[in-house]
Amino acid sequence: MEVNIRRARREDCPRLMELIQELATYERAPEAVTVSLEHFENSGFGEYPVWWGFVAEVTEGKEKKIQGFALYYVRYSTWKGQAMYLEDILVTEPMRGKGLGKLLFDELIEEARRRKFDRIIWQVLEWNEPAINFYRKYNASFDPEWVNCSLYV
Repeated sequence: MEVNIRRARREDCPRLMELIQELATYERAPEAVTVSLEHFENSGFGEYPVWWGFVAEVTEGKEKKIQGFALYYVRYSTWKGQAMYLEDILVTEPMRGKGLGKLLFDELIEEARRRKFDRIIWQVLEWNEPAINFYRKYNASFDPEWVNCSLYV
């Protein structure tokens, strides 16, 4: 098995949408994915991209398949400036425990350094112990003080 971590490309979007659906199912909200493929592609590869990402492409024999991804955007704080906001990171279930998550997360850290961000911010569901344990390996801080809010308009 050979793993290649690379930047996501427009042609990866159909596979990324499959993985996003897999993540939503894992997070017990399979019906929550409502973005269209066209909107997703334009948001990442249109005239004004708002997200960027990396994929873990696995080669076994002659077959190459994306088995994981990490997608981020730029978040701005009036107190601290720009930061990387990690929207999603996922490794397919059969490939978990093989180091793909670490490779993707390490690439995110390098990208944050390249873009001169001083931090990476993300959320994790409180019941997702495997993810929490993964982030603890990086000495991530967990902040129970903030409450998530959203307003649908």
